[in-house]
Amino acid sequence: MMIRVLIYEDNAQFREGLTMFIDGSIGFSVLAAYKNCDNIKEEVQKWKPNVILMDINMPGTDGLEGLRQIREINTETKVLMLTVFDDNKNVFEALRNGADGYLLKKTPPAKLLEYIQDATEGGAPMTSSIAAQVLKMFKATAQTKHHEYDLSERERQVLHLLVEGYSYKMIANDLFIAIDTVRSHIKKIYEKLHVNSKSEAVAKAFKDRLL
Repeated sequence: MMIRVLIYEDNAQFREGLTMFIDGSIGFSVLAAYKNCDNIKEEVQKWKPNVILMDINMPGTDGLEGLRQIREINTETKVLMLTVFDDNKNVFEALRNGADGYLLKKTPPAKLLEYIQDATEGGAPMTSSIAAQVLKMFKATAQTKHHEYDLSERERQVLHLLVEGYSYKMIANDLFIAIDTVRSHIKKIYEKLHVNSKSEAVAKAFKDRLL
């Protein structure tokens, strides 16, 4: 299946280079590339991409606001933040607004293609330094709220792997369980956390320090 990509990036040189690289790679097609999110709802509805690569700091409507607007009309398209910002505030806001992954612009091109592919398969890819930062923040406090959501030990294990960006198949392999069992655990996690998507579950785990 051809993976259809939409790009939002204000740096013209980087935007053109990224477009040429992805569009020239087998199995990938760049539908369009824009310098900001001023008309993002109309553009997403027009192009119906599988994956959106989204910068954060752009003139006009920036990436975090653009992401929020996308999620008002579309929860299926995968949105990967692609930015130079690695601070806690931007990472948390992106996850809270519904991002499916968080990547830094220094990500090697071949790895970027892997991340895009992973997102389409249900993964939540993060640059390793970002994933390490997120996990460190989880561990920075001894305060936990497990009792508020009554997650089982297995459900916490599944949630931990979701936070690390594992796809359903990877979780099944890591925990030696069937993929249907993974889906069952994730359904229960969503119900207990009162969320409807993987990105919301990761954001809630981050906010409420569930791991």
